[in-house]
Amino acid sequence: MVNYGIDIWGGNNFFIEDGKLKVNYGNQPALIEIVEEIEEKGFKGPILLRFPHIIRKQVNSLYSNFRKAIKEFDYKGKFHAVFPLKVNQFPTFLQPLMKIAKRFNYGLEAGSKAELILAMAYNDKNAPITINGFKDKDMIRLAFIAGFMGFDVTVTIEGLNELHSIIEVKKEYNQLPINIGIRIKLHTSGVGVWAKSGGIESKFGLNSSEIIEAVEILKQEGILERFKMIHFHIGSQINNISPVKKALREAGNIYADLRKMGAKRLTAIDIGGGLAVEYSQWEEKRDRNYSIEEFSNDVVYLLREISEKKGVPMPDIYTESGRFIAAPSTILIAPVIELFSHEYTENRLRLKKVNPDLVEELLYLYRNINRNNYIEYFHDALDYFESILTLFDLGYVDLLDRSNSEILVNLIIKKAINFATLHGFKNRELKSINEKIQEKYLANFSIFQTLPDFWGLGQRFPIMPITKLNQPPNRSATIWDITCDSDGEIPFDKNYPLYLHDVDLEEENYYLGIFLIGAYQEILGMKHNLFSYTNEAIVGFDAEGNYRIESIEATQKIREILIDLDYDIDEVERLLKKNLEETTLPDEEKKELLGELFLLLNDMVYLKE
Repeated sequence: MVNYGIDIWGGNNFFIEDGKLKVNYGNQPALIEIVEEIEEKGFKGPILLRFPHIIRKQVNSLYSNFRKAIKEFDYKGKFHAVFPLKVNQFPTFLQPLMKIAKRFNYGLEAGSKAELILAMAYNDKNAPITINGFKDKDMIRLAFIAGFMGFDVTVTIEGLNELHSIIEVKKEYNQLPINIGIRIKLHTSGVGVWAKSGGIESKFGLNSSEIIEAVEILKQEGILERFKMIHFHIGSQINNISPVKKALREAGNIYADLRKMGAKRLTAIDIGGGLAVEYSQWEEKRDRNYSIEEFSNDVVYLLREISEKKGVPMPDIYTESGRFIAAPSTILIAPVIELFSHEYTENRLRLKKVNPDLVEELLYLYRNINRNNYIEYFHDALDYFESILTLFDLGYVDLLDRSNSEILVNLIIKKAINFATLHGFKNRELKSINEKIQEKYLANFSIFQTLPDFWGLGQRFPIMPITKLNQPPNRSATIWDITCDSDGEIPFDKNYPLYLHDVDLEEENYYLGIFLIGAYQEILGMKHNLFSYTNEAIVGFDAEGNYRIESIEATQKIREILIDLDYDIDEVERLLKKNLEETTLPDEEKKELLGELFLLLNDMVYLKE
């Protein structure tokens, strides 16, 4: 049995039993059981599963670890957290999150006007709202309105012009119902593909001289008491704890010096996001070198140490760790609809009454290969096939002979791989061949829609089948999506090897689970080939621990996608009808085809297996 690294990335949320992947919660349903129930309700194709109990577990882990560290180090400040809406704004994620958040006074962070509207609608009045990103006066006015509503709002300025805008809007309303934060531009940068979020060349924040100028402006305007927070962010998915420690020391000293400059109401440091998620399925290729416990301990200890040395009050700590909260709660279930080696089956052979000698040799190898001779026969088959290709180029064998040879060689390789599996792939050459001649698994989903970070950034996500887990996988796997794009694949990589099962899809269904995709993937997903978001289900548990499908959202219909792209759907339908009417088909057949066409226009864009 292979567990596909769930002990590394799974967070104890899943386990394998009786060959099935199960949810480690409540009555512990198998994922295949959930999928089959959804399919019985008429929802076919790829399915996105959300588990609110995992969101709750992540939020609780964040708060409990920081509160534990605060108690352990006798820290005098408080801990607060906000969820950055850019990570996942979908209502099927956000609404369950906000029900969970109320218990923790867990707030929201907005980086645009639309996100701020969501925060104003769904945030609890006892929880903070922070506003980051570039802002115009209208966004600042929205922030003021949120303040008038009674929300605890902090507007973090990204440049001095935003501070001037706040002052101008304050004069319009003759009130200042918000707190002011300053994004500080640290010299410390993060690591990995998001490292440019931090450092002196980063997109956001004020440098040292601008920070001092901002404080002087606040003093001149008589609103220094509204300066409550400094904020920094050194990148998403920080896989090494060292840059975090360095950034904390730098920010802590800036905080202490600003207090000494007269900013006595400055009481908080927002350490941003970046808390990493473990995506790796391979022990030797871990994605982070620290735990949430180590992270919270380091943050609390270092800020306590700096505050005591500088003789200033310990600041309240804010975090914006969205990936950590969102990623684990969402899974894509993608049905496999074709294995391309199954094009090479014995019934596809078109043998002649008299075949070339090499074809007859291959036929003998195929019929007589066994566990004792499979390595020798494997080598012979490759040699014979190379000779067949040479003879074909020279015109001595025809296309039918070549086709029969391709089928026989693939059948021999498949048998050899099955025998090698029984022996643990002790033959290096056969293992290498298995890695080169991967099985192609065509799965019903779009990488561009569901895994844009894999396509754009090379971010790997855990992938595994949800059944057959009591059987050894024997095929090195390349996964193809259904888009018309050569980039729509997850290729086999011997450094990150993924092995799947050889299955007969006419006899059984085979589903791949793609995990930890709840952060960024959906909102960044694109409609390449006009594939829209997938079917989506929220899976909850009742008081007795029984799972239930709380809601199902169907994927978009073709006509809905076209409307999203601003096509006039009435015009599209009129043109389709016109093109059909201009044919020479009989009227009755035209009418029948038109009805079928309009039915298909209301069909989903994903394939129906």
